[in-house]
Amino acid sequence: MKTLYIDCGMGAAGDMLTAALLELLPDREAFLARLNGLGIPGVTYEAESAVKCGIRGTHVSVRIHGAEEGDPHHGHHHHDGHPHTGLHDIEHILSHLALPEAVRSHALAVYESIAEAESHVHGVPVKEIHFHEVGSLDAVADVVAACLLMDAIAPDEVVVSPVHVGSGQVHCAHGVLPVPAPATAYLLRDVPIYGGEIRGELCTPTGAALLRHFATRFGPLPVMRTTAIGYGMGKKDFPAANCVRALLGETEGGSGDVVAELSCNVDDMTAEEIGFAMERLLEGGALDVFTIPVGMKKNRPGTLIRVLCAPADKERLIDLLFRHTTTLGLRENLTTRHVQRRRIETLDTPLGPVRVKRSAGHGVSLSKFEYEDLARIARDNDISLAEARRLLENT
Repeated sequence: MKTLYIDCGMGAAGDMLTAALLELLPDREAFLARLNGLGIPGVTYEAESAVKCGIRGTHVSVRIHGAEEGDPHHGHHHHDGHPHTGLHDIEHILSHLALPEAVRSHALAVYESIAEAESHVHGVPVKEIHFHEVGSLDAVADVVAACLLMDAIAPDEVVVSPVHVGSGQVHCAHGVLPVPAPATAYLLRDVPIYGGEIRGELCTPTGAALLRHFATRFGPLPVMRTTAIGYGMGKKDFPAANCVRALLGETEGGSGDVVAELSCNVDDMTAEEIGFAMERLLEGGALDVFTIPVGMKKNRPGTLIRVLCAPADKERLIDLLFRHTTTLGLRENLTTRHVQRRRIETLDTPLGPVRVKRSAGHGVSLSKFEYEDLARIARDNDISLAEARRLLENT
């Protein structure tokens, strides 16, 4: 399984993640040229070698009309004539960039998560949120670059270490706030984080949102055969090397994922209501939802509803369970899920294009035709599913 491990021992910021991922590519100059051809207004990307505590890596800077973040006139350049502090403005910018649709969708989802965090922290609707620091074109450039790099690397899974958030206080548009900043803390809920003796903001809202969006799971470095290592350097100097480290390699399929298991019992819901609840839970990001008939108090027949989800999605799924079922309480467990690496291929057959699911791991390989394609062939030819399957196997 192609695995990307992101080491956040010194936190994460958008530019550091971008630089670390860029170092994993064989042709970095070509990718930089691609970034500079996206059409972000006034934006240019530059990459240069940097050294932190004797370790050589890459620092990526974003310049707006020639000025980098932190330059005296930086803010003037990226605000004049380009209002972009609200989510609608971010959507407008993203819609006009030369991006694959999947990358555009990822970038927008990252910003929506930041908007949700800001909305929660400030107690105002999402549509009224003004992003301040994370609304600048620098941050848009960082988010777009990171999403485009993830698309180019295309890992099967992304494992992220516990996140070092730093300590002390940070100065922002709203004043002096504790580290981690409130929006960062909200984005990193249910994520393993820690502080320490290093004073400063090590994880930014942009970095937290990118980690949360792309992480398959959070945990220690898995057993893997490493093929490439990237170091993305920050601007500041600390006693420890200020960098994000990215390791790309191969792991065996079927390594254990930690998932949350949510369960509740109901005895006063109709089959239609339970079915609707299951649909909403799956739409809300559940990995799996299933029901089991159970016996309840007073000898009543009931239904056990069980939801599997990523720990980071737990709170959202808990809210959905209470909203769409009649339960008065639920149970939560953390459990390990073992999965095979999976992919879907499309075959050209005399009966039309047919998708095939393939999986492998633990010395076992499996494949099966996609049900919807089998059903289409069976309906079109007035035959059974079994006959449709035999026809495909013989083509």
